[in-house]
Order: sequence, then C-alpha cells, then structure tokens
Amino acid sequence: MSKIIEPHGGKLINCFCSADKVDIYKSEAVNYKSWTLTDRQICDLELILNGGFSPLDGFMNQENYNSVLNNNRLSDGTVWSIPIILDVKSEIANNVSNGDKLALRDKEGYLIAILEINDKWSYDKEIEAKKVYGTTDISHTGVRYLFENGGDVCLGGKLIGIEHPHHHDFLDIRLGPLNLRNYFKNKGWNKIVAFQTRNPMHRAHKEIMQRAAEEIGGKALLHPVVGMTKQGDVDYFTRVRCYQKIIQKFPQNSTLLGLLPLSMRMAGPREALWHAIIRKNYGCTHFIIGRDHAGPGNDKNGNPFYGPYEAQELVQSFENELDIKMVMFKMVGYHKIKKKYVSLDDPDINKNDIMFISGTELREKLTSGEDIPDWFTYSDITEELRKTYPPKLNRGFTIFFTGLSGSGKSTIAKSLYSKLMEIGSRPVTLLDGDIVRTHLSSELGFSKEHRNLNIRRIGYVASEITKNRGAAICAPIAPYEESRNYVKDIISQYGEYILVHVSTSLEVCQKRDTKGLYKKAKEGLIKGLTGVDDPYELPKDADLVIDTDGISVSDAVKNIMLYLKKSNLIK
Repeated sequence: MSKIIEPHGGKLINCFCSADKVDIYKSEAVNYKSWTLTDRQICDLELILNGGFSPLDGFMNQENYNSVLNNNRLSDGTVWSIPIILDVKSEIANNVSNGDKLALRDKEGYLIAILEINDKWSYDKEIEAKKVYGTTDISHTGVRYLFENGGDVCLGGKLIGIEHPHHHDFLDIRLGPLNLRNYFKNKGWNKIVAFQTRNPMHRAHKEIMQRAAEEIGGKALLHPVVGMTKQGDVDYFTRVRCYQKIIQKFPQNSTLLGLLPLSMRMAGPREALWHAIIRKNYGCTHFIIGRDHAGPGNDKNGNPFYGPYEAQELVQSFENELDIKMVMFKMVGYHKIKKKYVSLDDPDINKNDIMFISGTELREKLTSGEDIPDWFTYSDITEELRKTYPPKLNRGFTIFFTGLSGSGKSTIAKSLYSKLMEIGSRPVTLLDGDIVRTHLSSELGFSKEHRNLNIRRIGYVASEITKNRGAAICAPIAPYEESRNYVKDIISQYGEYILVHVSTSLEVCQKRDTKGLYKKAKEGLIKGLTGVDDPYELPKDADLVIDTDGISVSDAVKNIMLYLKKSNLIK
C-alpha cells in the first residue's frame, strides 16, 4: 500500500445521495422544474459528482465565477482556472428562484442530479471570453462555443447526485477518481505521471510517456479525453481502440489506460492548469505539459492564440500550491540513421537527420491510400485509422448550397443529384429547402431562431448520411453564418463539406420571382423575406461561387463535378 497525493482542497468530493434516498428524490423531482443538460454540462456534472472537479460540490455561484475569471482562484483562495457554470435559457431561469430545486436530466429524460439553487445571475460572454480565452475572436473554438451555444442565465448551487450519467461503451476503462486512487494504492504506485491527449497516439507519444515515467522514477497513466473536444478531432471510439492497442506496447505493469469524460475548452494556459488539478484529483503526482497545451490553433490572421510555453509558465507559477508537479513535454523525433527516437534537446543531433509526420500529413496519407511508415506508428493502429479515414473515393460528402430565394439553388441541386445518381458510386440524398420544410420542419416559422433550427436539422441529417459514406445535397437558403458554421462543423467530423454559394443578385432573383414571394413581400403580405426585410449574410468561406445570371445550369453542374473530381471524391 502506498500513500496517494491528497485531492485538491484536501477532500475528494462525492455528491451522490445514499441509495436509500434515490427513490425519494426521484419521486420529489417530478414536481421540480427540469433542465435538459447539454453535452458540455453533462461532462461537467459527471466530474463534479465523482470528485474529478474537487473541491467543487456544485455549479459555481457568481462570487466563485468572478473570482475564477479575475484571479484563477475560487473565492476562498483555492486555485481554479476554468468557470464551471450551469448556463440555461432565460425561460427556465425566469421560473426558478434561490431555494428552489431544479431537476437535471440527460437527453433521454433520466434524472441525473438535483441542483439546490442558491444563486442566479446574467453573465457577460465577452468578459468571460477575454478572461478565459484571452480573445473574443470566434475563430477560437472555445469563444465560438461560448457565443453560439452559451445559455442566457447562470444558476449556481450544490448538487445531489442521483445516478451516474449513462455510458454504454468502454465501461471497464471508465475509471473515476476513487477507482484510480484505489488502484494506485493496491498496486503500490506512489509516483504517477499523467499524459493528456485528444488525438491518436503513435510511437513518438509512447516514447515521451515512457521517458517521463523514467524521469520521475514512477508509472504512467494514459488519460485521454473522451468528452467534447475540438471540432475535426478523430472520434473517441476510434481513438480509444488505438489507445487499447498502444497500451499493450508498454512494459508490463508500467502504464494504465483510463478515460476522462472531460469537455475541453481549448483555453490554452488556463486549461493546462485545470488539467493538472483534475489529474491531482485522480491521484497523479505529475502531469506532462507540452508546447501550446490545449491550444485551438491559429486565429483568423494565422497567428497562434497562445505562445508555445505560456501553459508551462502558468502551471509553474502555481506549482507550489498544487502539489502535483509538471513534467516538460520532451520533443522526440525519429533519427533516420540511428533508427530510433531521440530527444531533440540533444545538442549532438543533426536536425536534418530527424523525420516527422504531422497530424495533417497523416490524414492526407490515409485518405490518399498511401502507406504509413512503421517508424511512425504501429501497423495495428494504422489499420484502425484507415477504418475512419478511408480513401476519399470511399468517404461520404455533403454539398451545401446557400443563396437567396430564386437564385437557382434547387434547380442546380436537382440536376447535380441526377448526375451523381448516374455515376452510382455511392447513395445520394437530396435535401431541398422546400422538401425539408414539408417533411422535417413543418411546424417551424421563419424567425431567426426557427431558421437556424431548420438548418441544424438539415445539417444533422446530412452528417448522418456523410458518416455512412453517402452523398448529401442540401439546398436551403441558409442566410446566417452561425448556422452554416454549425453544419460545417458537424459534417466535417465524418467527411467532406463543400459550400456552394449561389450568388445570383437580389435584382435578378426579384425579376424571376419563381414563387411569387418577392411580390407578396412588396405588397406587405409576408414579412421576414431574406434579402428584403431579413438579412442574408454572405458566406466568407465558400468553396465554389456560382452566379446563375451568367452561367447555365448544366455548366454550373459541370463546375461542381469538376471540383469533386479534383478533390478525389468521384472518378
């Protein structure tokens, strides 16, 4: 038996009620107002309930929220860097008060916990963005989520846990803080270094983990995130299968794999500090932090949001208070002459002898069907990745048209549908705006909220088609950048997304007036017509731009087919 590092704050929080009270709380909760948790909130909730977020015993009140934003500390002085809030729609918040209880349910309606509300406040998203992310630039994935998905009002209070959030996958390696702490005790592990990742692992990552464990004279915990990560990341099912294979490559009894149900913010330095605290709660004594830890990439000008060592510097500044120690991520590369991985810190190493393959290069090799060299990764991991990244000819894709009513979207889309069906390389589904309105969104009006919801529905259907390697052709008006970005994000996880802006001018569309809508708008018979008294936000990132006033339908379709061929999506 070994002594395990104390949890953050000195006590591992357990918010679950006793078994004899579960039925009582469930019965009482029928009379409470309910909130359906978002994907992020259910991740946060799970880690509050099981102690992963110790010392938090509920969602933050305003005092703690402000203290974290301004000082990287809770109001009692305890180090904490990321606000953990329950942000809800105003219609829910307006119907509850301090002292009320709120039933927190998953998307299937199961009662997961009860919130004893002790605070309610409106928050400024711009201030939170500046404090937590250091920017209000929506090209930052965390900022974008905050602005587009954040609720209106925050509810703070303690939690009463009713049951664990429901998981149906990888149950044997979903190890909570108490599980891991007991494992370390029983195994006699007293020095454990945690490795954070949201990507598949290859030989270099294994080398880095092993060297870190050797450096501290201890063991290693492979602790990947399986909650919300960055759009475009490899899905966690694929990643976990890769982790299960690579864990077998480590020396026996040296490394453990456990999954962390964390919703990442991509907040760089603040996130690194947060990750370290979480691993401390899981019983780890050391934590690997690399260059640009939890960085979201580059801003709209092509510059990184955070400096390469900002995360390390911030964690180091709090290290004396944290107990958990930072291990610097030691970059390694494959030496083509020595035929092994070497540290890039070695002054005797000629950098020209070092070989790398970036994540982007790897995906390109996979989708083009190229061989992946053995020095880079293991053959069984390559096999797993090929299942997710088949050659482009075998991948699904979505062609998403946007443009004003009367621009020619539907006509081009129908012609394109016929051409793709003629080829017969994959199943093709046409999701025309009018058809979707009839069969999928018949109850929706034309408010901004309803228009966005309609596009989200189209995007969801298209993403499922793409995921199953079909082709989806979508032809709504889609006037708002926000909903188009949402569609791009959910589809790009599974295949190619091609945005086609049918840029036919308003004047030409009004002359055509194929549906008589512009005439009705002019006569005041309809309101909120896009381009007339409701805005159309021009796409900034269209892959193709087509003006049907200057090109025939057949030529427009030819241009799209040529684009698909150049992209290796069709022969």
